[in-house]
Amino acid sequence: MAGQTKNDTWEAIKTIVYALLIAGVFRTLLFQPFWIPSGSMKDTLLIGDFLFVNKMSYGYSYASCPSIYWPGLGIDIGADDVCGIFDGENSRLFGSEPDRGDVTVFRHPVTGRDFIKRVIGLPGDTVQLKDGIVHINGTAVDVQPNGTFDEITGPQGPQGLRPRCENSPVGEGALCTKSRYTEYLPGGKSHSILNIGMQGSDRTPVYTVPQGHYFMMGDNRDNSSDSRMPQTVGGVGFVPYENLVGRADRIMFSSAGRSMFFFWTWRGDRFFKAVE
Repeated sequence: MAGQTKNDTWEAIKTIVYALLIAGVFRTLLFQPFWIPSGSMKDTLLIGDFLFVNKMSYGYSYASCPSIYWPGLGIDIGADDVCGIFDGENSRLFGSEPDRGDVTVFRHPVTGRDFIKRVIGLPGDTVQLKDGIVHINGTAVDVQPNGTFDEITGPQGPQGLRPRCENSPVGEGALCTKSRYTEYLPGGKSHSILNIGMQGSDRTPVYTVPQGHYFMMGDNRDNSSDSRMPQTVGGVGFVPYENLVGRADRIMFSSAGRSMFFFWTWRGDRFFKAVE
């Protein structure tokens, strides 16, 4: 009887180990789960959207290795801690380049944290914002009004973040509104962007994207830390090719509450929604 119990325990351990190995391979080579923590990509992605990042889309580099960040338990294991031996050559295995307009997860060039933004500038491009309008290689991107994006003012997601509103000041529980536009990028892709008001990041110098790098921006233009800000002042700067993790293709489900497990807060209209 004792021998049978020992065998059962050993089989359970092996099952767990195999499951962890399979999950590790799945996450490293195929898809990585990603939970949207902030509003920088509204209204394309909302706080609480849960999606899988397609790692096969751009091939593999050190950034493809999993990272675990759990500050409550003091856990901070970056991709460079696991696969740092492959860092530094700005190359990829089975690599392919992102298209302009892709929504892409990447490792921040300084902190190593996962960010998600939209690819706006490709290697060799010049990018400049003039009064909130993106200019690529000296030509203004076409932008057309597309109504408003409305949400209720209040804490959102696990961090309890509150939205910024174009119609500020807005009281708790009141309607927070932002102007929405459709931006048409060179190459044929279009997507929504939001506007809160004119601010410093709406007027930039001309940036020339280095070879092997990309210029990233959030769709919630006035509430995004991205390539418009250099890394020296807390921004993203230009993102190296090797720092790309993968492309966001589809939202699996979405929770408007403090946790993904609060099923009563799930947004039914965002299940399996394509990321555009």
